[in-house]
Amino acid sequence: MVKQAVEHLKPVMTKSVATRSRAGMTLSIDNSVMDRFGKLLRCTWSWFSGRYHKVIRGQDLLGIVLTVNHIAVPLHLLFCPKQGRYNTNKADLLIFMLTRLKAAFDREGIDITQIPLTMDSWFVSEPLRKRLHRLGFAKIIIAGKSNYVFTIAGKKQEASQWKKDLVLHDPTWGIDVPSYRVQGYSPTFGSMTLFFFQKSTTRSYYLMNFSENAMRGAEIWHIWKQHHLIECFWKILKSIFHMRAMQLQGDGLYTALLIKVLGYLLALRLQAHPPFSTLTITQIMRKLSRDHDLATFLTEHFHLPFPVT
Repeated sequence: MVKQAVEHLKPVMTKSVATRSRAGMTLSIDNSVMDRFGKLLRCTWSWFSGRYHKVIRGQDLLGIVLTVNHIAVPLHLLFCPKQGRYNTNKADLLIFMLTRLKAAFDREGIDITQIPLTMDSWFVSEPLRKRLHRLGFAKIIIAGKSNYVFTIAGKKQEASQWKKDLVLHDPTWGIDVPSYRVQGYSPTFGSMTLFFFQKSTTRSYYLMNFSENAMRGAEIWHIWKQHHLIECFWKILKSIFHMRAMQLQGDGLYTALLIKVLGYLLALRLQAHPPFSTLTITQIMRKLSRDHDLATFLTEHFHLPFPVT
């Protein structure tokens, strides 16, 4: 998967800073919980599901996705083992994954620490922040929780209350939503820049800038706008490639996952060809299943011999 990402990154990394910014390059980190009932399936434990808003029995898949030019390229996917005092936690898994990716891209002549990180607040902590900085990542934007406490202008209260009290500014250059950038202090994380914004008329959210240096509101928003692509990636794997239907046991768990990811990468390849460039991945897969034989299609578009057994 690194090779696929390098093909997209190398033409962009040699451009100017402005061009790299327009490409929307980020490393988006997120997890997806799939409810599973089988007792013999690997990595099946109790996890909190955002879909069901409660703890369910299932598999928790942690992923790192490269976003560039409005597409999501998966870099590293790892099923989380059982959590607990004597088990690896998600923060350790994330550092392990990023360390391996950093080494792999270094061999290709690309420094991925120049690319901003975005993630939800499910396992963020001050120790993780320091570990990411030591690894070389200088730009980190994280979605905040409503129960975090911040002191702003001498007043201390939870973020849920700040979202009600702060008056957001109208959309302006570089920020297409009502927003408010402010400096705050957290007993847990120390001094940081907070970015409150409103995606609808009723729901407000905020971001925490974990970067080493201060950032403008427009820069924070431009980085975070790419994060939805990893959520689209999860939806595609589940709805189009039926990731939840995987039933192989043992190491077959990753074999089945690899097949799903290869199908997704094939669809991305097809989008680069003129006959499919105007179609979504959903439309491409429907067209393939309806109008084409896979062996003939691969030979025609990729000029590779396809053995039929």
